[in-house]
Amino acid sequence: MFNGFKVGDYVTRNSYDNDILFVIVNIEGDIAYLKGIDVRLYADSNLDDLELSSIKDDNSSDRDDVKNIRDMLNLDRSEYFYLPGKILHIDGDKDYLKRCIDFYKDMHLEAYGVNLDEDNFEREITSCLKEYKPDILVITGHDSFKKSKNKNELSSYQNSNNFVKATIKAREYERNQDKLIIISGACQSFYEDLIKAGANFASSPKRINIHALDPAIIASTVALSPKNKEIDLLSVLSKTHYGSDGMGGIITNGVMYVGYPR
Repeated sequence: MFNGFKVGDYVTRNSYDNDILFVIVNIEGDIAYLKGIDVRLYADSNLDDLELSSIKDDNSSDRDDVKNIRDMLNLDRSEYFYLPGKILHIDGDKDYLKRCIDFYKDMHLEAYGVNLDEDNFEREITSCLKEYKPDILVITGHDSFKKSKNKNELSSYQNSNNFVKATIKAREYERNQDKLIIISGACQSFYEDLIKAGANFASSPKRINIHALDPAIIASTVALSPKNKEIDLLSVLSKTHYGSDGMGGIITNGVMYVGYPR
């Protein structure tokens, strides 16, 4: 059995059928602390449950997501010009944030990223909104549902309370859900309370893990959808990695201005 694990190794867990790729971020004794490469998940594991992976994630699948959104929107660039919406992405994880910002750049979108601990979201969100004045706000990071608890109680979640409070604070700043589109939540978050708090889109209806890019996929689609025209809700959700099990929301208008001639 391989036991020479070190920080930075890519691993999977045998007890979970090696379903998720992690990177080891810390080791204490016989316990490894893990962060999901593609899913917004922290976990810990006994070293003897780990399998060393030869896979080195190069984010190549992110380019497929860019192509899928462009194909879905099918913008006519020969005659019209477009002014997409501005995105502010607040994330509790700096690595996931960088990946999302790179994704927005590939989509040629104006996007700004702020890395904050989830505990600071509520305190800082109004000043962030005043500084960047976005059309779309993403509030995400890490979360989890404690399986032995009641899924309808906010205290059963690691960070859903922080996401809910931040969403409420953002909604106090802009109450109109067509003027500020809010995408809120992370892995296994309390979907219903996030929607009630004022989010247009939220995770996670089935309390499953979500992909690192799922909030960014929705934000990009809304940013590139024509203003005052309803987006195709089911089509947008289908472009995320886990569909409506991982993300849900309300019918929302796009925020992009369309002009003519080019």
